[in-house]
Amino acid sequence: MLVAMSHPRTRPLALVTGPTSGIGLSFAHRLAADGHDLVLVSRTRERLETLATTLRSSYGVEVDVLAADLGRREELALVERRLADEDRPVDLLVNSAGFGLKRPFLANSVEDEQYLLDTHVTAVLRLMHAALGRMVPHGHGAVVNVSSIAGFLPRGTYSAAKAYVTALSQWADLTYGDRGVRVMALLPGFTRTEFHERMDVRPDSAPSWLWLDADRVVQEALRDLARGRRLSVPSRRYRAISVLARHTPAGVQARFQGLGRR
Repeated sequence: MLVAMSHPRTRPLALVTGPTSGIGLSFAHRLAADGHDLVLVSRTRERLETLATTLRSSYGVEVDVLAADLGRREELALVERRLADEDRPVDLLVNSAGFGLKRPFLANSVEDEQYLLDTHVTAVLRLMHAALGRMVPHGHGAVVNVSSIAGFLPRGTYSAAKAYVTALSQWADLTYGDRGVRVMALLPGFTRTEFHERMDVRPDSAPSWLWLDADRVVQEALRDLARGRRLSVPSRRYRAISVLARHTPAGVQARFQGLGRR
């Protein structure tokens, strides 16, 4: 099991946001296969219920669903309260919910940009605060924040949001790791999921060698969490890219802003 238990429940409990597709879906299946009970959080109850039924029948675990739009503060508060619940404690939080905006900054409404910020930054901040507020006093637990390699690159507000998530995760692990609570940022690159389909981005918008498999991303992430790493960058090619990105002038990086957006 991923996280040690300090309460009578026989299986650890993970709360996963954005579990109905992509990396979040891979997390849900992998954690259930590893023996975790789950709380699944997404906007669409119907998709959540369908997934919950599949996970229960496939892995014999308990699955609760919580329909909430993390970009809306009153619905986000429902998830915060669930994470703070002492009677049914969450051992692992996976912040995986997210989306992208294909058009340039000024082509989007400020409301769309605010919604992206609320979903990628405010929700991660508040859910992590709620989770750590319960985990730290008990001396056990873990948080995985799905960030992106894009956080090392100048690629608009999505990249800026992911840079925040990465920095916040590193700080939190440095601060609370010696108190029994782990925080790790997962930094995938282009991954074959519904994420780019929702943005109406063509599969050939980036070279084929840059695309990752979501299940493999999650497998590496959980391995890195178990090894105590603060950052998980899946695949050797993206680990090399992450090093190059941090030593390449921003002006050079900006020439590749269109990659993965056509």
